[in-house]
Order: sequence, then structure tokens, then C-alpha cells
Amino acid sequence: MSSELSFIDLILEASLLVQLVMLTLLAASVTSWAFIFERNRVLKAANNEMKKFEDKFWSGVDLNRFYQELAARQSTQGMASIFCAGFKEFVRLRKTPFTPADAIVDGTSRAMRVSLSREIDQLENRLPFLATTGSISPYIGLFGTVWGIMNSFIALGGQQQATLAMVAPGIAEALIATAIGLFAAIPAVIAYNRFSHSVEKLENNYGNFMEEFSSILHRQALAANQDPARQQQEG
Repeated sequence: MSSELSFIDLILEASLLVQLVMLTLLAASVTSWAFIFERNRVLKAANNEMKKFEDKFWSGVDLNRFYQELAARQSTQGMASIFCAGFKEFVRLRKTPFTPADAIVDGTSRAMRVSLSREIDQLENRLPFLATTGSISPYIGLFGTVWGIMNSFIALGGQQQATLAMVAPGIAEALIATAIGLFAAIPAVIAYNRFSHSVEKLENNYGNFMEEFSSILHRQALAANQDPARQQQEG
């Protein structure tokens, strides 16, 4: 490609609207990459935290002691947050006189579902932007391309002799807008699909833990109801 049609010159000589389209797409691409790196770090940390929690939880640790250990932290996340929300509600309901075991477990499950919803909302943060960027960037780039080509043919119509050299720069600069749109969209779509799958797997693991933990608490609630002395001592 000759120097007259260099990539930088085409961008600088493009019409104002096409330049605005390119600038918008570049900003979307830079923001998408920033969110991609940030979400990758967050989801990787969530997976590591989940594995550490499960190893400790299923090691036979005393639940009261484990809860106190987690509650002493400044903040908890993921499966640990769900566990703390459920166990806190379980202890509170178990201290209420004449509360059936099923009611205790139902209240505990509701508390864990609320915590689960909050955790998933945090994990899905930034994903809507990636989805939006992936879906609309090609159309924004196409708009810039159509506008640039339209201007090129309008200018061509006012010339006595039309040659390819007269319209080539305008068409080339217009096509750059589509290329930048694809450059912004493709990584965003790939990242969105990957992160959505990771969030779905985490949500399934959280849900499975809630079911298993609810079963454990249900057995403890039944045992406490069958042992009034123990229930009175815990209260």
C-alpha cells in the first residue's frame, strides 16, 4: 500500500462522523479489554476461594468454630458468604422456642438464596457491557462504513471523469470503521461466552452446596428438637 493510503493517514483524513465512530469503537474496545482482565481475575479468585472453602468444610471441621472463624474476617465472598448467611439464620431460628425443624431449614434456605443472588450479581458485573459491545460494535462500524462510502460516491458524482483512485481512499477509510468494529466485538463476545459459562458453573456449585448444607442443618435441627436438654443448653 502506498504512503498516500497508509492506515494512519486514512484515519486522519476520514470525515468527522467516521472519526467519531472509530473513536467510539476504540474506546469500547479498550474498556472491554479492561473488563476482560478484571473479570478473569475475579472469577479465577472465586474458583480458588470455592475450592479452599470446600476442602475446609468437608474436612469435618466443627461448624460453629468454622462460622466464628469466617465471621471474624472483614468480608467473605462466594460459598463462604452463603455459608455464613445460612448458619447465622439457622442459629437464630434454632434459639426460637417451639420452632419446627422444617421451618428452621426453610428460613435458612431463604437466607442462603438471598446471599446466592448477591454473589451471582457480583460475578455477573461487567458482563452486560461485554454483551452489548459484542452485539452492537459491528453495526456501529457498519454505520461508519456506509456513511463513508456514501460520501465517496456523492463526491464522485460531481466529477467529470470518475476513476478508482478518486474513490479508493474514501472507501478504504470507511472500511476501517467496520474493521475496528469487528476488533472490538470479537474479543467481547468470546469473553462474554467464557465468563457466562464460568458464572453458570459457580452458580451450580453454590446451589449444590446449599442443598447439601441444608440437609446437614436439617439433621441437626431434628436432633435438637428430639433432645430438649440440648436445645435448652444451646438457647
